[in-house]
Amino acid sequence: MEYYGLKEAPFNITPNPRFLFFSQKHREAFNHLVYGVRERKGFIQVTGEVGAGKTTLCRAMLEQLGSNYSTALILNPVLDADQLVKAVAMEFGLDVHGLDRLETVSAINRFLLHEIDQGREPVLIIDEAQDLSPALLEQIRLLSNLETDARKLLQIVLLGQPELRDRLNQHNLRQLRQRITVRYHLGPLNFREVAQYIHHRLVVSGAHDGPTFTTPATWRVFCYSKGLPRLVNAVCDKCLLAGCVQQRQRFTYRLVGQAIAELEGNR
Repeated sequence: MEYYGLKEAPFNITPNPRFLFFSQKHREAFNHLVYGVRERKGFIQVTGEVGAGKTTLCRAMLEQLGSNYSTALILNPVLDADQLVKAVAMEFGLDVHGLDRLETVSAINRFLLHEIDQGREPVLIIDEAQDLSPALLEQIRLLSNLETDARKLLQIVLLGQPELRDRLNQHNLRQLRQRITVRYHLGPLNFREVAQYIHHRLVVSGAHDGPTFTTPATWRVFCYSKGLPRLVNAVCDKCLLAGCVQQRQRFTYRLVGQAIAELEGNR
């Protein structure tokens, strides 16, 4: 990145909220997340294609919430019911070693009551929720039953691919589906947004006068990525590498094609 004077790589695929580009869709999804949690709506569902930016949005939301919230983030929900409940407890910082499921749920309940008493709102976030089996989704619904006479104790955010919507439409999950009061489907970026996205990430990385993508080059990035930020990152990262080797400040349609060919293993 030294050739371009960048402070850091602009197109890493890690979900760094500092690089989050707020397209209209991403802003709406972010607002749905924050509103659902702050207004204690119980269940919140955000879906989108692989690489649409759901995890980055989630991390940005966590930064926005601040210290008045206790959060547990489950990134790999491919577990059995006992493991899932223990994973939730451990993410909240509880020592549940040697406890069975009933005892673990009881420990979680005590923790949630304590957090509410201390003025903190507990939030459980489950990423890749499309991988949850019906049995695990039912277990999550049971966790949502933890409540006092006045309110629910736990806000639950489900992030997943479009298959999550299909899963929740199953008849046997209707009790859970009826509890989801905030929903948003995160669509891909359009061509104009892809151009803005590329520029945004370069600026955040410290770019001033370059590098730049020509309009045809940006169009080729858009067509390949179909507007999915993760694929935009992958192509543009290859372009930067090629640009450094060829000492180019201006990326062309042809150079993007070379980058795509390398990504696809055709070179």
